[in-house]
Amino acid sequence: MPRGHRSKKRRQARSVPQSCGNVQATEAAEEESAPFSSHQFETPSQGLPAAGSCSISQEPQSTPTTTNVSVGDSYPGSDEASNGQDEDAAGFFEAPLFPEYSEVDDFTDKTVCLELFLMSKYKLRQPILKEDMLQIIGEDYEDQFADMLKTASEKIEIFFALEMIEVDSTSHSYAFVSKLKLPNNGRVRAGRGLPKTGLLMHILGLIFMNGNSVSEEEIWRDLRLMKVFPGRKHFVFGEPRKLITKDFVRLKYLDYHQVPNSDPPRYQFSWGPKAHLETSKMKVLEFWAKVNDTHPHAFPSFYEEALRDEEERVQARDAARAATTAKVRALSRAIASNSFPPLENSEAF
Repeated sequence: MPRGHRSKKRRQARSVPQSCGNVQATEAAEEESAPFSSHQFETPSQGLPAAGSCSISQEPQSTPTTTNVSVGDSYPGSDEASNGQDEDAAGFFEAPLFPEYSEVDDFTDKTVCLELFLMSKYKLRQPILKEDMLQIIGEDYEDQFADMLKTASEKIEIFFALEMIEVDSTSHSYAFVSKLKLPNNGRVRAGRGLPKTGLLMHILGLIFMNGNSVSEEEIWRDLRLMKVFPGRKHFVFGEPRKLITKDFVRLKYLDYHQVPNSDPPRYQFSWGPKAHLETSKMKVLEFWAKVNDTHPHAFPSFYEEALRDEEERVQARDAARAATTAKVRALSRAIASNSFPPLENSEAF
């Protein structure tokens, strides 16, 4: 679709869902670009107002509380969100999640508000309770709650690499678990912002699918297709060059080194030790498959390599476990021999 036409549709879409149970979006603003995949995919709440707020009033039986979800701050905010709202960011998606609000049905409307609520809870590190989520969507849609939650959580997983799990089946409480253990709840640096884990998982996938090492030029060539540019602040990732070549490297998720004998100097990326420790080729491949709405089998050669990697990891764990067991047994024998001398040497007889 020509870019001009797509931007025109977005300009027509700058209205807000009418209602979301007791959630009201009060102001519309510019759309922002975001997610990342070899095949472009949808960001959660794409097309929602970047400014304005959803006031989520909650009245649990214990202590009444009110959570204010700022769309420009708590959800699609960034380290400095306003810097990402340029014209180049518009028209990123081939198939935006909500191309026109006039075409958004009630299911989508409620699901959008549920996404906002879930991310606000994640940022505040508060428990996610089913009873609170039901208040967000309203009692008229309780029979669709499971589908709404599945849709909302999958969008968040694709964009932020956060997987929703049920913490307590009795109280029906949920939590998000990051696919990597980036500091500050995935934000890398303290303060405002959103998790950067999805971008890191994407880069780890690029490395894996390029022979376990990829040039810096290829990284930026791929990210430019998704409107992520070196030196230009992104509304989620901040300044991408610093994030990728400094922060991810400092945290040992990426290894960034000069290509041998390159003149002028060229650089390439490979997995760092923390990446090897916290994830695997299979997990990264599964993430890529989910992003592209397919199965890891759709990448046969990479799937076979990931299977081999899983087998090697199992063998390494078994070998380490056997070595540890042997050391413990040897130590136990040594302690026993020192504590209980042979009977023939005992003075008791």
